[in-house]
Amino acid sequence: MIKHTESTSLHNNLEQMSTLEIVEGINTEDKKVAQAVEKVLPQIVPVIDAAAKSMAEGGKLFYIGAGTSGRLGILDASECPPTFGVPFDMVVGLIAGGDAAIRKAVENAEDDTQQAWKDLQDAGIKEGDVLVGIASSGTTPYVIGALQTAQTKGIITSCITCNEGSPVAQFSDFPIEVIVGPEFVTGSTRMKSGTAQKMVLNMISTGAMIKLGRVQDNKMVDMQLSNAKLVERGTKMIAEQQNISLDLAKEKLLKYGNVREALKH
Repeated sequence: MIKHTESTSLHNNLEQMSTLEIVEGINTEDKKVAQAVEKVLPQIVPVIDAAAKSMAEGGKLFYIGAGTSGRLGILDASECPPTFGVPFDMVVGLIAGGDAAIRKAVENAEDDTQQAWKDLQDAGIKEGDVLVGIASSGTTPYVIGALQTAQTKGIITSCITCNEGSPVAQFSDFPIEVIVGPEFVTGSTRMKSGTAQKMVLNMISTGAMIKLGRVQDNKMVDMQLSNAKLVERGTKMIAEQQNISLDLAKEKLLKYGNVREALKH
């Protein structure tokens, strides 16, 4: 296994750079991320299809990781209910060390190979669900333990990693390996690797929700009206779709509770 995530930065003497040189260097590296993701699009497709099929049949999508990877999974999962109007527990993000680790690192949590499965059981994972392990290095024991056990329980497994041939890939039905190369700061995988993971997570959740019918045309018709901005967005959707005034559109939106229902009337 080649540890691309630990490769030495292509940029030297960072502390001697001007601020402009720092951001130019980071931007130079960031440009490589989308290209790396593009190369693995065929690896992402079966994960989306499996997640959509599972959720259509009452299953769930789980993300699990440690540190930055775990936080990115939680971020993506937490955005699904307000964006697509799905139940809060349809897409679940778990992090080594529990919710306390979202803000502050929990010492040695990622090294526990047994705790991950306990956390997944507490979250209600079952046969037919889909589990995506997120680990830049591909060697996080917490994530490996989760995937390894899940494969013996009839759970569909995938991973998002930035190294080739890693342990998390070995225990994944559909591994996604995004090779972004050395980080600007050597080994700082919250940078390019984290960006790559976020891009892939966006594709998985958005793709699955589109296939589940949670988007009409290009609109979030099931979004929750949880703030004034979203009410305004929904109002504009209805006004444009039905060619009516904004006032009437807002009246219909508030009456029926979401864009999808308002568009039926």
